[in-house]
Amino acid sequence: MLKHPVLPALCLALVSLFANVSVQADAIVTSVRSPEWAQPIDAHYNLHQMTPTLYRSGLPDSRSLPLLEKLNVGTVINFLPESDDSWLADSDIKQVQLTYRTNHVDDSDVLAALRAIRQAEANGSVLMHCKHGSDRTGLMAAMYRVVIQGWSKEDALNEMTLGGFGSSNGFKDGVRYMMRADIDKLRTALATGDCSTSAFALCSMKQWISTTGSEQKE
Repeated sequence: MLKHPVLPALCLALVSLFANVSVQADAIVTSVRSPEWAQPIDAHYNLHQMTPTLYRSGLPDSRSLPLLEKLNVGTVINFLPESDDSWLADSDIKQVQLTYRTNHVDDSDVLAALRAIRQAEANGSVLMHCKHGSDRTGLMAAMYRVVIQGWSKEDALNEMTLGGFGSSNGFKDGVRYMMRADIDKLRTALATGDCSTSAFALCSMKQWISTTGSEQKE
């Protein structure tokens, strides 16, 4: 059977075309990256600095401890169901575990994370992480930008999805939540100590039952 001489050349041309497209796409992302977005610190851990005292990353390990100590990280906030005990066992860094899923996130998850960040910043820098540092961490980073720092939703979502933190199917869930989130209500709940923006949320009902029970005992 005769081999068609055009096919190898065509394949090489297609490979070259897709390679150029990939390089151009990376160049576009690099060129539009805002200096206000989280800045890269360590590519291996997808570690970025958001503010002078707040960092975000993928899953750290014991080899990251010297770097975290150098950055004065005093608290690690973990959004995964697995504990950080395995790699933080010999460290003085405090652990906060706030497990949640982007496709089931609600206001109480966001308020718990923002509250934990603000409280932990009193003891040094804070690192928040999930497995890859893109979807769960990305959503909480975006909510921090909007609720705490006053960014617009559009600016925060641009950083979340175009900031070079990796791609994720969870982005669509995070975008969906952010678009319907009532930022004013979140700020009010954060200031008043409420666990949610809704009085009918499970955590709000537990708070009400606990408060009512204490008042009756008195």
